[in-house]
Amino acid sequence: MKLILCAGLILSLSVPSSATSLLLQDVTVHVGDGRRLEHQSVRVNHGRIESLSQNTNQTAEKVLKLTGLHLYPGLIALGSSLGLVEIEGVRATRDQSEVGEFTPDVQSWSSINPDSELLAVARANGIAYAEATPQGGYVPGTSGLFALDGWTPEQMTLKGPAALHAYWPSHSINPLAKADARNPSGWKSPEDQHREREERVRHLSEFFADAQAYSRLNHSRVTPPAFQAMLPVFRRDIPLAIHAEDARQIEAALKFADAFEVRLILYGGRDAWTLAEELAKRKVPVVYEHVHTLPPRDSDAFDVQYRAPSVLTQAGVELSLSLGGRFEAASLRNLPYAVSQAMAFGLTETDGLRAITLNPARVMRLSDRIGSIEPGKFATFFASTGPLFDIRSQIKHMWIAGREVSLENRHTRLYEKYRQRPPPP
Repeated sequence: MKLILCAGLILSLSVPSSATSLLLQDVTVHVGDGRRLEHQSVRVNHGRIESLSQNTNQTAEKVLKLTGLHLYPGLIALGSSLGLVEIEGVRATRDQSEVGEFTPDVQSWSSINPDSELLAVARANGIAYAEATPQGGYVPGTSGLFALDGWTPEQMTLKGPAALHAYWPSHSINPLAKADARNPSGWKSPEDQHREREERVRHLSEFFADAQAYSRLNHSRVTPPAFQAMLPVFRRDIPLAIHAEDARQIEAALKFADAFEVRLILYGGRDAWTLAEELAKRKVPVVYEHVHTLPPRDSDAFDVQYRAPSVLTQAGVELSLSLGGRFEAASLRNLPYAVSQAMAFGLTETDGLRAITLNPARVMRLSDRIGSIEPGKFATFFASTGPLFDIRSQIKHMWIAGREVSLENRHTRLYEKYRQRPPPP
């Protein structure tokens, strides 16, 4: 009995309370669509936003006065391996890829680890939702959007499947002579490289053609899991998310999507700025991952990747920003600062905030529930001491679907631990 009482006490201390109704008073609300509302009272009921107003005569089960704080929508990170990867250098903790080149039936969100230390780290800097994205092979599987709060993958998942992911074969050719190659035994001529690329594209096209033919059957005696998983793509219920970087890859991906008449989202998009007008004309959303990537060509300006987001938004592209890279899961907490960097090179604050809130929600077709602070939507937001894109600002409170979540994480625990270190003798 004593053990049960102690366990209950520990749980009550570690998990923030969740009131049925909540009232936040005198807070500056950044809606997420460009509006900034001063001295607002935000009322939450049963996990959803009930009202925003300057009415100070409201009541709720729990009332918090947030004078001087800024309220932002919970951030959304697309194209992420968060929850699928823990320690990049330890193979047993990496679960973002499956064996095989064509595995569209893989449901990556079912493998997220609710106990990952990285979830709390990202959450402490405003990340509320992430897209568990499969990697490896040509068609590694489908992604799902999940909340960074919950006990099980099923409880955390907001939408799955959200998109089918495909990785377009590289169009790069290394012209280096064999004598100059670092690994002569693995050297391939430009002609061999070209043939290999054409072969990969052919395999990808044939796989999609077979899957499309299957989708047009009225009845089939067999139901291949791979083709079954692709039916929502050909019905246009979910998009095809093609990961492509250079301009030639992107152009090929556009033609591919046209040929199979599927909804397209471009992920990665390193050179997407060079095709900004075409992407805007086709209404292809871009999840740009390269704000902090080095320029790919010697002839590029030093700030080509910093300016790319502003070029895309000015052309009318629906832009979302993500991080990408090998250590993306561990560094996802820095997502707001990728926006800050782009803002220093032309991206407006309004477009920057939309790129990590409302636009990702629209891409996932969840903007009726998340992405902005508006009545009827989930009460997912956080309160910071200053502007989100100022690295000096600190997050003081966070709620996901109306439940206040802890901001404690491995980083804060280590910080407090070493603050107590005694001075040397």
